[in-house]
Amino acid sequence: MKWIVCGICGVLLSVLLLCAPLFSSAAGDEYLRIHIRANSNSAEDQRVKYMVKDAVVEALIPLLADAQTKQQAEKIVCANFDYIEQVANKVLENQGFDYQSSARLDREQFPARSYDDITLPAGDYDAVIIDLGSGDGNNWWCLVYPAFCFTKTQNSTNYVYISKIWEIIESVKQN
Repeated sequence: MKWIVCGICGVLLSVLLLCAPLFSSAAGDEYLRIHIRANSNSAEDQRVKYMVKDAVVEALIPLLADAQTKQQAEKIVCANFDYIEQVANKVLENQGFDYQSSARLDREQFPARSYDDITLPAGDYDAVIIDLGSGDGNNWWCLVYPAFCFTKTQNSTNYVYISKIWEIIESVKQN
């Protein structure tokens, strides 16, 4: 009986250690966010922002698929800033916009945000910042690492969510 209780405690401790970054006060240190800022709040600038978001996310999915840490994800993103800008600029150009994008890594203040059952507290997070033109318009943000918000289109109406967090939780539940 003593061994069973120890085993259960061990499993619970393992789950808590795996999920601790989700609930710790320094959670911002475990995540890499993405922040795409539209040129302005005009309907056209907001529309193209989402088109750029779709193209950039689609481009980043294969690059970040094997990133096991935030640091790996940062290194991959930083090595691909030119590529990220090319992807965004191609969308802007194809849609007739005369401004371009700029990408960088920075630390920014984000408000609290819930993604399904996970809530990230407000705070400072490292983020991939993509400014479209002046970057003065409303923005879109999510997570690059773990890739919780990245989606990949299976067809025009269905999306598959890619989430390292859920993969870890599911692997723990199966064991």
